[in-house]
Amino acid sequence: MTPDDRKLVEDVLGNVPGAFERLVREYQGLCWHIIQRMVRQPEDTRELCQEAFLRVHQCLHQYRGESALKSWIGQVAYSVAKRHLEKRRIAIADSGDDEDGLSLLDQVSDGFDLEGACADAEIAAGLHEEIEALPPLQRTLLTLYHLDEVPIVEIARITGLAEGTIKSHLFRSRARLRERLQARMGAIA
Repeated sequence: MTPDDRKLVEDVLGNVPGAFERLVREYQGLCWHIIQRMVRQPEDTRELCQEAFLRVHQCLHQYRGESALKSWIGQVAYSVAKRHLEKRRIAIADSGDDEDGLSLLDQVSDGFDLEGACADAEIAAGLHEEIEALPPLQRTLLTLYHLDEVPIVEIARITGLAEGTIKSHLFRSRARLRERLQARMGAIA
């Protein structure tokens, strides 16, 4: 835990005026991004973000500082979104995806340059459409890793998934995107 995080947590727990509002301002973007990527419904996202910060407020005394505050809050947001999808019986991953982290995949990189695929506006639009078509878990992992540049170890803390499972999801998601973009554009993506 950074000294700034420690001070913020102490202030919130000590009921210092404005401390919780500072915490919300600091982490609302992360919370919104995780939940929005999972549920994709703006009205649900707003409610679930409020629920996530309510849980953060109620459970902050349980935060032990073993990981970054950002990771802990991301974990709360992820679990709120995941429960919401489970209640609605929405699958969060493709049924063929492995959740045990025992994938033979050892590396994240498969040679596919996701950012490079965005160079052309038409390809970028197609890529964003295809990302939105991914199941919630893959969409969230892909955007956290490639767009938000969150390291795999932090994504593992947020989601509770094994690093190997995350790497496997990333590999499969990129393969799926590459295949769909090639079919869509008729060119190598």
